[in-house]
Amino acid sequence: MKDAVFVGIGGASGVCIGVRAAKALSEHVRVHLSFTQEAALIAEREGVSLKDWPPNVVVHHRCDWSAPVASGSYRLKGAVIAPCSMGMLGRIAGGVSGNLIERAADVALKEGWPLVLVPRETPLSAIHLENMLRLNRAGAVILPPVLTFYHRPGAIADMVNFIVGRIMDCLGIEHSLYERWDEV
Repeated sequence: MKDAVFVGIGGASGVCIGVRAAKALSEHVRVHLSFTQEAALIAEREGVSLKDWPPNVVVHHRCDWSAPVASGSYRLKGAVIAPCSMGMLGRIAGGVSGNLIERAADVALKEGWPLVLVPRETPLSAIHLENMLRLNRAGAVILPPVLTFYHRPGAIADMVNFIVGRIMDCLGIEHSLYERWDEV
């Protein structure tokens, strides 16, 4: 079987990160994708398309509990939720699966697969931080989309590529989305 990764696009600002991640990952592995109804609304507001996916991206409805990624017997290289709202992050931290994205995250945690969460909120409350710590202790990588400047971004796309590159690093997938820190 070909390597596969799950990408969930949650209902928070920064839908372009999840879209870029799905497309970049699809160049290396099969991508199973799902997005929330809120993500679709935010994508429209942010001018991001959730249509016209590459052939290596399989889109699943958020309520499709029969999708292969809903089961640990379907092997994944990892799962990514980008962006991840604090509500979704809290439900995952509590082991509550109300949609396919939350279920795929739960499966990744129980199977010990990499789970990368890209939380979108600022500032963070104590509850947000406690949920992130709980998930990190359970094995998830918390990867906030923090701005960096050492790679000298010239456009928003450069900053998005940096975050997507870091996601791919967490999954052990080689890429050339940004220039790495080097010896001086």
